[in-house]
Order: sequence, then C-alpha cells, then structure tokens
Amino acid sequence: MRLADPLLGCIALAVVAAVWELGRYRSARGATLRFSDLSTMKGSSPHAWRRRRSLGLFRLGTLVLLAIAVARPQSEKRLDEIVTEGIDIMLALDISGSMKAEDFKPKNRVTVAKQVVANFVKGLHNDRVGLVVFSAQSFTQCPLTLDYGVLLNFLSKVDIGLIEDGTAIGNALATCVDRLKDSSAKSKVVVLLTDGENNAGMIDPLTAAQAAQAFDIRIYTIGVGKPEGTPMVYDDPIWGRQYRRDAYGNLLLVKVDERSLKEISSATNGKYFLATDKSALEKIYREIWRMEKTRFKTKEYQKYRELFPAFLLPALLLLAGEFILSQTLWLKLP
Repeated sequence: MRLADPLLGCIALAVVAAVWELGRYRSARGATLRFSDLSTMKGSSPHAWRRRRSLGLFRLGTLVLLAIAVARPQSEKRLDEIVTEGIDIMLALDISGSMKAEDFKPKNRVTVAKQVVANFVKGLHNDRVGLVVFSAQSFTQCPLTLDYGVLLNFLSKVDIGLIEDGTAIGNALATCVDRLKDSSAKSKVVVLLTDGENNAGMIDPLTAAQAAQAFDIRIYTIGVGKPEGTPMVYDDPIWGRQYRRDAYGNLLLVKVDERSLKEISSATNGKYFLATDKSALEKIYREIWRMEKTRFKTKEYQKYRELFPAFLLPALLLLAGEFILSQTLWLKLP
C-alpha cells in the first residue's frame, strides 16, 4: 500500500492535532451551572463523565480517518505487458527404419524424439509451428498453426512405417521451405532431426538449403546417434527384432552424415548439433529456442486501486455517531 498524497496527509494530521487540542480547551471552559449543594447530582450515573470523554474519542477517530483518506491510500498491482514478434517453425522428423535403434531410452530413437519435440512445442507461446515427417518421401503432417493441441495430436500418430523406408533429407527440407517461403514472420526456422544420410528423394539437401537461404529461412540440423555408428534394427515377421548384416555377417551400421548436416546449417546461418541420448536432445531443443527468441519488449506499469473509501466511510459513521449521542443520551446542558 502507498499514499498518493502524503503531503496532504501530513497537513491533515496537523489539522487533526490542532482541532483535538481546541476541542479539549473548549471542553475545559465549557458552561456550567452552580448548585448550592450536591444533592442534585446524587442520582446521576458515576460513569457519565466517561461517556462524555467517549465523544472526544469519536471525534479523534473521525479526524484521524479523514486525514488518512485525504492522503489517498492505494493498493499497488504491478503488471508486465510483453510484446513479442512470433517465430514460424517447421519441425522435420526422420521416421526411417533406422530410428528404431534402441540406444535412446526408454524405448528407441523415434519414441524419444517425439517426446522431446512434444515438450518443445508445449513451451512455445505466440509462435506458429508445423510438422514434416520424412523417410523415402516427405509430407506435411501438420501445417503451421498456433493450435498446439492439434499439432501434438498429429505428432502422437507419427510412427515408423508410415512411408517407404529411406532418408530423403533434401525432400524434407524442400517441403519445409515451401511451407515457410510466404511467411511474414520476423524469424523463419527449420529444425531437422535425422540419424542417417540422404539416400532417397529427388532433391539434393544442399540445393534445398540454398533455397531456404534465398527465403531467409534458417536451418538447424540435429544428428541423432553416435559418430561411430549404430547397428541397424528391423522386425523379422518370424524371428522378431533383428540386426541387419552384410553378406559376410558383419553388422550394418547407420551413421549420421555430419559433414552434410553441417553444410546445410552453415548455408543458412544455422547450427549443427549431435545428440547421443535423450538428455542431450532436450538440451539441444532448449538451446535452439534460446537462440531463436525474437526481440521481447517488456512494458512495466503500476495499476493502483483507491482505498480512501475504506477510511472515509468509518469516519462519516463516527461523525454521525458523535452527533447523535451528543444530542441524545450524552447531551450536555449549558
């Protein structure tokens, strides 16, 4: 709470003190009646003088409350108005067969990627986001939207096997660029997550990156897996989960094409990240978000609620009470 007019409050308190002293002085010199003896006063109440002093307390309370009301007490509420300029983000998610690799706990790469992407989307505000999934082909799972619930619903339906197996990174980037090229957002971003190298599609990844750069779209690339590679997993209809091997019985490894992903991000002033587990992947999405936060303008202002009625009303009641009692029950005869 604060006082909007403390100077007036001080003046009012000085007036209160002056009026109170004047009242005491006048009461001390008030008119009296002389009696030859005290027999007339024997039937009077012994507490009558206390009642008369109570009138002074009524007056004092009235003046103090009026002084506080004059000072205009106010309650303060601080409000922050944040003006943001949104970001348009296309998330490109690899759902090729190699994303079944179980090196990301609790289940596999694609499951963990969906969880991390979902948490990333839940943390957005005032930013449009869309989803492209790709394997041997790419398609838009969800166009740019502010309805994060709809996007999360589409994301939950994503799984390996929806598209023919392969890794068409160039096609995925081209699809994202097509969705962002007409955007008027201050910042346009593609976040590409993959665990392999481009081996399908009709568009070269670097060509798609150059197209993104022409439309002022920044691409962040995330490689999933270990630099030395991870065994490829597949589901055999008879034997269940198996590891792919070459003709000589050696495990086939899927490796992240870090060189290509670095070239893609570099061409658009983006950045390349390598995620080797769920924790690292979460940190990467948080870092991308911090890097892409647009300019925030914060306006702070105070809103005050006047409290003087809470003091003025009791003052008026005390004043009315003093007047009524002084003219009735506690009337003083001259």
